[in-house]
Amino acid sequence: MTYEAGSRQLAIEALKPPPSSGLIREARVFLEFPRLMFRFPDLARQPRGRGQPVLVLPGYGAGDVSTALLQGYLHLLGYHVRGWGPGRNRGEVPNLLPHVLKRIGSFARKTKQEVRLIGWSFGGYLAREVARERPDLVRQVITLGTPVIGGPKYTLLARRFNRRRIDVDAIEAEIALRNKILLRTRVTAIYSRADAIVAWGACIDQDGVDVEHIEVRTTHFGYCFSPEVYKIIAQRLADDGDRSR
Repeated sequence: MTYEAGSRQLAIEALKPPPSSGLIREARVFLEFPRLMFRFPDLARQPRGRGQPVLVLPGYGAGDVSTALLQGYLHLLGYHVRGWGPGRNRGEVPNLLPHVLKRIGSFARKTKQEVRLIGWSFGGYLAREVARERPDLVRQVITLGTPVIGGPKYTLLARRFNRRRIDVDAIEAEIALRNKILLRTRVTAIYSRADAIVAWGACIDQDGVDVEHIEVRTTHFGYCFSPEVYKIIAQRLADDGDRSR
């Protein structure tokens, strides 16, 4: 389901951290894997890649293991896929952004192509910021449950940040200021109202120049295992293959 402009007010009203009581919904992730296996014949018939470079960025606290299945699927379709490298995503933007920029720059030079970025949750935020910094290196961005508004403020992590005396309002203001620098790279933003970690309204980009919002029915932990998400990613990557700027 594509996000409609008329849902803007509804998205704004959704800007509050999800209740911790909703975490039980995230257990549905265990249903996604059998669904993925059942739908695999259809997924295997999706449009093929031709060796285009794709970099997959994990969410907060996660590493490449969390996106290994998605990476394997994209390899199967014919893309040249890489993870973000060793270690976990610690959420430290000043340290992580130069690392990702360097990795993408090296990937683009070796393949002599612009890189397609897929980012799960906070990994999607990093993907967007890389595209904002170096649009010449990035062909397109696909985000999965990524809070583009407020950073941690409208996520379940907000309470943890508050306990650590980290000012989430200051982070929100800094992100809002950053968003004033137009992101012109093509973005597909995938979100779910069943997400119990990130408020779905925080995933709606009101400022981007070329953003497509697509609603799916999965949990936050389910994005990288959802057959619906896999199909959307395959189709958007293929659609971009012959897209001229």
